[in-house]
Amino acid sequence: MPVKGTGLGSFVEIDVFDGGIGWRAHPEETMERAGHALFDGGDVWLVDPVDAEGLDDRLDERGRLRGVVVLYNYHRRDASAIAARHGVPVLLPAGMTALSDADVAAPVRRFEGRLGDTGYFLRPVTRNRVWQEWALFDGETLVVAESVGTATYFLAPGERLGVSLARRPVPPGETLADVEPTRVLCGHGEGVATDAAGELRRALEEARRTAPRMYLRHGPTFVRTLLSATLR
Repeated sequence: MPVKGTGLGSFVEIDVFDGGIGWRAHPEETMERAGHALFDGGDVWLVDPVDAEGLDDRLDERGRLRGVVVLYNYHRRDASAIAARHGVPVLLPAGMTALSDADVAAPVRRFEGRLGDTGYFLRPVTRNRVWQEWALFDGETLVVAESVGTATYFLAPGERLGVSLARRPVPPGETLADVEPTRVLCGHGEGVATDAAGELRRALEEARRTAPRMYLRHGPTFVRTLLSATLR
């Protein structure tokens, strides 16, 4: 099983709700990368996408693509290729200094606050020199790039949503504990649409306690995925 798939993947739908869809392009990969499309009237916004056959057809069914958002400085993924193909900008949080405009092979637009005319607003998750991550939240749907997810190597036994191994010693409680979403969409793994607020709260509260067993159980996988993400 490859850590990270390469080339153009196949569109495998994983998250479906009135306001968007999620997909995986390489179901066999360990990283379980997920991209999302958010719908607002006739406008479509992509978040941390991985390119896949049939993606453009799915987008055309819902409206016009307005931009491609990158929420985490290591999640460039296929944002540039998709944005260039559709003639739209790559949108980066204004404070994402770890990723420069020159690092993106497409026109870049910096933004803060509200995403276009949607109900989504940026929320900082972690901002330091190495790890710069934001989330999007519209009062119901929380889109988190990296700090929490449902990929196998994110989850302690009994968890449906877990904190990344990189964040378990210092989980993002200060920035996410006050959020009560009805669904959580993740950059790794399928989203959580049942008791999402409770699962998020439990994930943040249990992160430190379960960290030792998680490092024993998934440490090698975590190292491989980290190297794959950062050396790209």
